[in-house]
Order: sequence, then C-alpha cells, then structure tokens
Amino acid sequence: MWNLKNWKIMEILLDELYKIDLTCNHYVERKLQLDEQSYQIVGIAQSGKSELVKAYLLTCKKNSYLYIDLDDIRIEIDELNLHLQDFCTKNKISILVLDNYSPEVKTVNVSQLIVCSRKYVEIDFLITKRLTPLDFEEFLAFESRYDSTAISHYLQLGGFAAMHKISSDNRAKYIQEKFRYALSPLEFDILVTATKSLGQKLSAFNIYEKLKAKRKISKDMLYKTFESMLQDGYLFALSKLGFPSATKKIYLCDIIFKSTLTIQKNFARVFENIVFLELLKGDYEFFYEEGIEFYIPQKSEVILCMPFAEERIMFKKLESIEAFIFSNQVQKITCVTMSKEGEISHPISKVEMLPFSQWALGD
Repeated sequence: MWNLKNWKIMEILLDELYKIDLTCNHYVERKLQLDEQSYQIVGIAQSGKSELVKAYLLTCKKNSYLYIDLDDIRIEIDELNLHLQDFCTKNKISILVLDNYSPEVKTVNVSQLIVCSRKYVEIDFLITKRLTPLDFEEFLAFESRYDSTAISHYLQLGGFAAMHKISSDNRAKYIQEKFRYALSPLEFDILVTATKSLGQKLSAFNIYEKLKAKRKISKDMLYKTFESMLQDGYLFALSKLGFPSATKKIYLCDIIFKSTLTIQKNFARVFENIVFLELLKGDYEFFYEEGIEFYIPQKSEVILCMPFAEERIMFKKLESIEAFIFSNQVQKITCVTMSKEGEISHPISKVEMLPFSQWALGD
C-alpha cells in the first residue's frame, strides 16, 4: 500500500507538471540557441538557463515535452527515478527537461533530453554548452535604444537579465537573497571577499587569512571551495605573464556583485572587469603584467583600461610601461575608455584609444 500510495502521488505531480502552461514573458534571444539535439546547459545561478530552455520548449508542441524543476520541494528523487520513464513512455513525451539537475536523478530514454545544472555533470550522450551572464552585445538587446547611455546602463545593471526587471532600490536585496540561496555559506563568503578585492592580486591563502578571523574554517575546505568556484565560473583568476605560480588577479563573473555585496566604490576596477569579461570571449590567452591590465602575446597587444583617459595621461602611462613595450616588441596598444577616441604616435607600437562600446563590438 505504501508503494502504491507514493506511486499515485508522483503520478499526480508529474501529470500536473505535464499539463501546466509554461511562460517566458518578454524573452530576449541569447547567442546560445537550442535545436533538436540533447544538451547539458551549465551555468551559474541567474545566468538564464531556465529562461533559455523554456523559450525553446514554447516553440514545440505542448504535449511533446515535460519540464521538471528539481528544486521543487515536492519532488522526491527516489520516487521520481522509479516512475519517470513509465510516465514519459505512457504520455509519448519526446522532450524532457530536468532543470537544476543533480546526479542522483536517473536519465531516461526520450528523443531529446535537456539538463540544466550549475555544475558540470559527466553524461556522455549530452552536448555540453556553458551559459554565462549577458555579454555587452547581448545586453544591448535589452535596451530600448542604443546610444551613449548603453555602456552606463551596463555598468549599473551588469549581465544578469533579471536586473532589467528589478527596481534600483531592490537590486542589492535581490542579488543577496538569490546567491545566499544558490551558494553555500562558505561559497558566499568567498564571493564577498573576492568582490572586495576585485581586480587585485588575491590567492586562496589570502581569502583564508581574511575569513578565519570571522568564522571557524578549514584551510583545505576553503582551498577546495575556491577552486570549485573558479571551475563553476563565479570567479576568474588571471595569471602574471611568465610567472604562473605568482599570485593571480581576481575577477567576477558579473560586476553587479560590486554594488550589491559591498559598499566599496571603485569604478576603475569595475570597468576593468567588464573589459576582462569581453577578453574571455576571444580565442587568445592573456595575462597581466605590473602596470599593465592585460597582455595578449599571440596578438602582441597590450590592453589598458583607462575609462577617463586624456592624451596627457596616456603619454605618462606609455612612459611607465616603455621598458615592457620595447623588450616585448609590442605591436599594438589599445586603451579602452568610456568615450574618448583617438590615436597617439609611438615609435614601435600602434596606440589607439577606443570607447568600450566600439572596442567590444568591433570584432
């Protein structure tokens, strides 16, 4: 009787999920598009995985798919594993989406399986795609018009699409609540600590030293958790040119954390972070050097982040990195600014000042 009762409960819940009408209001298309193949969509919390798959499902026949959010507290994994295959077969479901997937859930035989998860899971027959927060080009699709205010909006809102629907007075609360839920207490503390050190040299040991005064903490666990956050894409660590063991510079997956998780203001660091995120889209390895934000050896190019640069300031900057320019025979120096544009004469390198919007969309 116990098994029969639980079977009926799960059958009722699955039937309810099957019949429910999905909604995806005002969805703006992402660069990542889905087709009829089976996928694993990996991405951090709030990156847009659920909206992406719902938008895809709404292009399919209503009775052909079943969408299950495994964060639904009504779902008991053991019971789901027992009955999901039978339910899909009985209702001729060809597309199954398992959102917030965990390895405890058994995959079933359907024509198309899509799983969404915050961490990569080894499932051989799935094509893995990583979804990140909006880049600048995707962000522009949310703007009512593209003009000089777009970059300012991007610096205010960052790359989480939900920020376009959240009023300015609720943004901090929204981000804090969402990521306290999505992350463990230790992960959240690491994220806050990294946010305070945005664009600066920061190691796992540095974070341990900062946190051990506030909470009881295991060094091994912190190191492991920090590495996991790098792998998951919440944080990024940039190596120093020629010194892979040197302390790395830390960057965030999204700049909204700077204004919502700390009270520190540092516009230059936030600007540097959005330049970093754009560089990640390229196929070239890049590094930092003392006095130089980014250097791309394969392109022999230095990237400087100077949002409010003027030619006089730019000349001084070139003087300070002259030894690096000559010793590495740097062919190109790009100074990314907020709005300043121009070229500067230099004996070795082509020196160009470009507004971020023009630089980010140029390639």
